[in-house]
Amino acid sequence: MGVRGLHGFVANACPSVCTVVNLKEMAEKYQIHQPGCIPVIVVDAMCCLRHWYTPESWVCGGQWLEYLSVLEDFIKAFTTAGIKLVFFFDGVVEQKKRHEWVKRRLRNNKEISRIFQFMKTHRRQPGRDMFFIPSGLATFTRFALKSLGQETVCSLQEADYEVASYGLQNNCLGILGEDTDYLIFNTCPYFSISKLHLDCLVTVMFSRENLCHSLGLNVTDLPLLACLLGNDTVPEGMLESFRQKCLSGYSSAKQNNDKRTNTILAVADYITRVLHLQQGLKDLEEMLPLGRNKTVFCRGVASYLLPGQQSPWLLQIPSLETSDKQEVIMWSDPEILQVAKEHHVQAESYLVYNILSSGEIECSNTLEDEFDPELPGQALIFRPARQHIYSLLLEDSKDACRSCPIVKEWFVYFGNQLKQPELVQPIKLDIPGGIPSLRTLWLSQDAEVQAQRYSTFLACFHLWNEREELQALENSLAALCCLLIYLLWQVDAFSLEDLNAFIAQTLCLRGKSAAQLSGLQLTHVDSRAVQLGSLFIRGLTTLILANSACGFPFRMDDLMAWKMFDGKLFQQKYQQSHRGCSVEELLEGNKYWLTEFQNLKSLICKACMKNNRVLQSRQRGNEFIRESESRRWGSSFQRSHQPRFSSLFHNPNQGHQWRGLGPYTSRFETGPSGRRYRSEEQSQKRRGFQHTLRWPR
Repeated sequence: MGVRGLHGFVANACPSVCTVVNLKEMAEKYQIHQPGCIPVIVVDAMCCLRHWYTPESWVCGGQWLEYLSVLEDFIKAFTTAGIKLVFFFDGVVEQKKRHEWVKRRLRNNKEISRIFQFMKTHRRQPGRDMFFIPSGLATFTRFALKSLGQETVCSLQEADYEVASYGLQNNCLGILGEDTDYLIFNTCPYFSISKLHLDCLVTVMFSRENLCHSLGLNVTDLPLLACLLGNDTVPEGMLESFRQKCLSGYSSAKQNNDKRTNTILAVADYITRVLHLQQGLKDLEEMLPLGRNKTVFCRGVASYLLPGQQSPWLLQIPSLETSDKQEVIMWSDPEILQVAKEHHVQAESYLVYNILSSGEIECSNTLEDEFDPELPGQALIFRPARQHIYSLLLEDSKDACRSCPIVKEWFVYFGNQLKQPELVQPIKLDIPGGIPSLRTLWLSQDAEVQAQRYSTFLACFHLWNEREELQALENSLAALCCLLIYLLWQVDAFSLEDLNAFIAQTLCLRGKSAAQLSGLQLTHVDSRAVQLGSLFIRGLTTLILANSACGFPFRMDDLMAWKMFDGKLFQQKYQQSHRGCSVEELLEGNKYWLTEFQNLKSLICKACMKNNRVLQSRQRGNEFIRESESRRWGSSFQRSHQPRFSSLFHNPNQGHQWRGLGPYTSRFETGPSGRRYRSEEQSQKRRGFQHTLRWPR
């Protein structure tokens, strides 16, 4: 992120830029100079995820309870030192950085392919050198920090800008992250998360003043330097010829320096020797072969200017103060939009504001096997549910033809080259009595509205008729059943053994501490179980989206991964289940869990039977798909199976529109059958509702 190679440059060529500091001592000095003020460090959380996730197992879907414990320890270390933390997360991907976002996701796909190839060959997790963060880590980290009482912010534009701006405007002690852009922004000090020793709060501080001194630049020159070298806004290749000219005219180039180091020195020398001493801006414009790229370049420079700051290097002024993110308001009610915005910024909801404000959302990579012939990508599996959620959110924004606005999806899955967003049509919910408005779901305080929220949530997954049985369960188990029933309807390859494993691991998780889970040892890792684990986690984020859209019928705490899933524990239960172990063995001999297990499985199987979904046993034992065999299927599997999982969407990457089976239709071993929702009287007495808190007090 930021300027490629700049971290390495300052470490090797400008060591004076890097200073070892003790954050506790800095906080004490801060309080002496500013009595009564609490020292604050603003944290770029997206930069920290890889460093926070320290559990040994990362490939199985996430060690969420262990991870929660890590976050608690991190917060405690700073709190004990008298330092307040404020966490920022990316809330949008701006259009000017979309090309870079896509490039990284496609690169990540190749890394994921190598991970699955390794697991199939060696039947174990790869080493840390192949580490890839668990699916959904950013989403659940946001909610984890919120649940731990931390001030957590979801950005309305690129998070690095908001982090730098917050640090400057609030006189923060510094910024904690790992992004060279924080060396470029003229803001508070920048601390390295990768160099942080948590036990003593010692890390490296990068000094932009020392960087300027070493290069002979002014602080106001740094945005120009970043754009000339190339960053997330200005593609590196755009000014390659300019950098070559600087390098060829740089007489102080050293042979023992690498090319990147000499390039940075040469470009800095050009700014100092030519632009400072001659006509500056005019010389720059003549030297740069910008042409139609002038606007991109100028926006790149302007993107580093915090409120109240100016630059001497703007080649053109118009429209530089505004973001190039084209905001197309999808919702006309300003009060609803404001509520959605507040929930978004306060990190209390998920994706709702993005849908209402711009109609464009994204989902990054998931640990999925492109050569598995049975499991489609999670983006396709959960699209029908998202289409219902879009309809709920955009129902009152219909045009003259009474159709909801199209939603643009940038969802990563194998076979999608991400050249353009997929255009997804909302699908109307089927709720007896009609769809409640967002004003009712979000703003009404009437007691009976909570029941509407719950029913609407279930309708997003075609579970409205199961509401009485689900209401009788505690919330986290009801959510588990919702997700498993949906998956069983959508994916034919789900077997009784898979269902048993999911239910057993959720129940057994309740009796285990983070330390016990950490000590759990696996004889091997099954690649199919890895994908099922990631699929389950992505399913939880879909539940969170529905919960946000429906006005929070569930507490968010009830939908968190650490309440329902542990990667290693699921691997263990999956392997036991497919070896034919008894239910008693799966549940570790706990008789109380046995009763709960039977009740949950009965509810799920009955819901499946109503929709002609017959669960079948398919023990896999130690079976795993070998690389040589799986290559016969190829990545075209995802494309060929798309019609089963969504009924209306247009993929500009493939240049056609299709209408497949309905969003809840599928094929079974017993023959084609519709996945229509069937009305049936429920025998269990309905339980009353109370308005639920989003987080426990």
